[in-house]
Amino acid sequence: MAKMNLLIHFLLICFVLLPNFALSQTKNEVKIGSLLIAGDDKVSAWISPSGDFAFGFQQLGNEDQFLVSIWYNKISEKTIVWYANGDNPAPKGSRIELVADRGLVLTSPQQQETLISDPLIGTVAYGSMKDTGNFVLVNKNSESLWQSFNQSKDTILPSQEFGEGFKLSSRRSETNFSRGRFLLRMFQNGNIGIATVNLPSEYINENFYLLRSFDQLNATNYQLKFNESGQIFHLVNNSQEVVLSKGEIGSSTRFYHRATLNFDGVFTLYQYPKEPKGNGVWSAVWSIPDNICYSFPTERGSGVCGYNRICRLSIDKRPDCQCPRAFSLVDPEDDYKGCIPDFIQDCGDNQDNAENQLEMETVTNIDWPTSDYELLQPLDEEKCKNACLNDCICAVSVFRENSCWKKKLPLSNGRVDNRVNSKAFIKRRKGNIAVESPNSREPKKKNQDTIILIISVFLGSSVFVNCLLLGVLSLRFLLVYRNKSSTFDRNESSMDQTLRYFSYKELSKATEGFKEELGRGAFGIVYKGIVEIGSQETGSGPHRLLVYEFLNNGTLASFLFGDIKLTWNQRTQVALGIARGLMYLHDECSTQIIHCDIKPQNILLDNQYDPRISDFGLAKLLRMDQSETQTAIRGTKGYVAPEWFRNMPITVKADVYSFGVLLLEIICCRRNVDIEAGEEKAILTSWAYDCYQEGTIYQLVENDSDAIGDRKKLERFLMVAIWCIQEDPSLRPTMKNVVLMLEEIVEVAAPPCPNPFRTDNSLLDAV
Repeated sequence: MAKMNLLIHFLLICFVLLPNFALSQTKNEVKIGSLLIAGDDKVSAWISPSGDFAFGFQQLGNEDQFLVSIWYNKISEKTIVWYANGDNPAPKGSRIELVADRGLVLTSPQQQETLISDPLIGTVAYGSMKDTGNFVLVNKNSESLWQSFNQSKDTILPSQEFGEGFKLSSRRSETNFSRGRFLLRMFQNGNIGIATVNLPSEYINENFYLLRSFDQLNATNYQLKFNESGQIFHLVNNSQEVVLSKGEIGSSTRFYHRATLNFDGVFTLYQYPKEPKGNGVWSAVWSIPDNICYSFPTERGSGVCGYNRICRLSIDKRPDCQCPRAFSLVDPEDDYKGCIPDFIQDCGDNQDNAENQLEMETVTNIDWPTSDYELLQPLDEEKCKNACLNDCICAVSVFRENSCWKKKLPLSNGRVDNRVNSKAFIKRRKGNIAVESPNSREPKKKNQDTIILIISVFLGSSVFVNCLLLGVLSLRFLLVYRNKSSTFDRNESSMDQTLRYFSYKELSKATEGFKEELGRGAFGIVYKGIVEIGSQETGSGPHRLLVYEFLNNGTLASFLFGDIKLTWNQRTQVALGIARGLMYLHDECSTQIIHCDIKPQNILLDNQYDPRISDFGLAKLLRMDQSETQTAIRGTKGYVAPEWFRNMPITVKADVYSFGVLLLEIICCRRNVDIEAGEEKAILTSWAYDCYQEGTIYQLVENDSDAIGDRKKLERFLMVAIWCIQEDPSLRPTMKNVVLMLEEIVEVAAPPCPNPFRTDNSLLDAV
C-alpha cells in the first residue's frame, strides 16, 4: 500500500509538472507592447525556446549602428541569417515594438517609424521566435499573419520551402548588409539562376550561372526545399526529389546548417558543430557555381569581380578578385567598384613616341572575353603585342593560335582560364616615367590607412614586441627602395614615414572590435582595420599588438602556386627584395633577428609587388654578444634547415637555408615537395641540383619563355639557391653575400652537391 501511495504521489508530481513544462515552451511568446532597445543589453533580443536563435538588434562593428536581425544565438560570432534594415542601420536608442495593428515597428530616436513586418493583414495577437529560425506573427486563432521565412534575405534555413519567384539577394560585403551585387532566383521551369545587378538601380543582367537540375517535359510544379537533415533538393510534381546539394552533410542533431548567397556571388551550404572542439567554424559542404570565374560571360555588366579586374578561384571555391598590374582599386572600401588604370594613353600628337613611353606586360591564360573591339588574324605574337602598343584605344591584346583580340576599357568579365593556351599583353607606362598617381583619385577618407593588426598569442615581453615592431617597420622602409634608388616609393602612405604607438582603444576602434579576421598563424590572429593617422594616445599596456599596413596582393604563395603567375622579371625582383630584407634582419638590425619561418606564405606583396617579410611569431632575437642559440625546432616542414634536427646551434644560416628553398620555388613556380610530379621531380631541392649538373636547367622553368631567354640570370639565381641549401651550414653564404651574388656584384662559384650523403627517399621523409 505504501508503494502504491508512493507511485500515485510520483504520478501526481509528473502530471503537475507536465503543464508547467508545456507552459515553459510558450514563454517565448512576444506580447503586444513588448519592446527591444538598440544598445540596451537587458532588452535587446527575443530568444527561441531552445536558445538556438534570437531576434533583435545586432551592433555593427564598433559603430553605434544596429541591424534588426535574426542570428544563431549559441554561436560566439552570432551568425546573422535574416535582417530587415541592411540599407538603413538603426542608431543607438532605436526601439522595436510589437503593435497589434501594425506588427513590428522600428522607431528611431527622432521618432521616425519603419514597418518591419510589412505587408500585414489582420490583427496580431502575439509574436514568436521559433527554433527553426523563423520569427512569426499570429492572430488570436494562431494563424500566421507574417513570418521572416517569407522575406528571406541572403540566407535560407532547414525547413524552408520555395516556389516560383523565390529569390535571395547578397549583401554588399561581409560586414556591409546593404543590397549587394548578386541575385539568385528560381524560375517557372524550376531552373535556378544567379545574376549580377547594376547598382544602385534594380536592373538585373542576364544569368552568368544557370542550374538545370532536370529536363522533365510533363512537370507542372516545382519546389525548392531545404529539409531538416540539411539537404537542398527540387521537388517535382510534389513527388519526385532531385537532390542538388552534394557532399557529406552532418546530422542535424550535431550540426547547424544554413545556405547563403555570399557577397561574392557563390551560393554555399554550410554546417557548424553544435558542440565544437575549440573554436568552431562554418565549413562549406556544397556550393554553386563550381567555378564562378568560369561562369558564362555576360554581355552587359562588369562580370563577377567588377570592371578591369581578374577573377581567380581560391581554395574554398570563392572568387579572389585582383587588379592587373598597372591598375588600382577605384575605392579601397568597395572592391566591386572595379579598378582604374594608372594612366590613360593620350590619343594626341605624341603617338610616334608610344614605344619610348609604354610597354606591354605579358601574363598567361588571362582574358576579358567581352571587351573585344577588333580581331586580327593571322598574326604572330610580336605583331599582336605591337598592334595594341601603337593603338591608343587598345588597353590589352590577347594572343591565341595566331589570332589577336584587341580590347578596350572598361574590361569586363576578367578571369584566369587555364583551359586555353593564351597570352595577354597589358599596356603600361615604362619604368620610372612620371605619371599621376591613381591614389590621388581614390575617394579614400582623409588621413586614414588600411592596416593589418596582429594579436600576439605567444609573446610575453614588451621589449621583444618593440624590437620586432622596430625591425618590421624598418624592414618595410628597406623594401620600398627600387633599382637601388635612394628615393621612397611615391605611393607610400604616411604610415611609412614614422614609427608610432597605438593605444588598444584606437586599434579596437580601427578594427570594429577586432571583427574582420584575415587569418591565423604561429604569431597570432590577423585582423583588418582602418586607422586614423594624426592624434596619438599612449601605448597598449598589457596587450601585445603589432600593426602592418594592409597589402592588397596578399601572399607570394598565391602568385607562385595559384593561377596568376608573376613574370620572370617580377619574380627575380621579389627574390632580391626578400634577400635584402633578410640581410637587414641579420646584419643591420641593432639586435640580430633570426626569422625562423621564411616561406612564401609569410611574404606579403604590395600593389607594386614589392615584398614585405611578415609573421615574426617564431623569430629569435640574439644578444649583442651572441652569434648562435640553442632552441626547440621552429619553422615549417620543407623549409627547415637540417641543423634543427641534429641538436646543433642555430644561427642566421638557418634562415639562409629557408631562403634557398624559397628561391627555388620562386624560380620554378612550384612547391618544394610535389609527389604528383613523379619520383624524379618530387623533391625540388634534389631535382634542381640534378638539372644544374646535367645542364638541363630549362626544365625547371618549362613554358616560361622569359626565364628560358634569360639563361644567364636563371643560372646565377639557381646557383645561389643551391649554395643556400647546403646541408653544412658553414658552406652557406651570408645573406649579404647572397644579395651581392644576386645583384651580380660578386661572382658565383660552382656549388657542390647540397646533400651528398642523403637519398631521395630520405629527403622525402625529412620533408
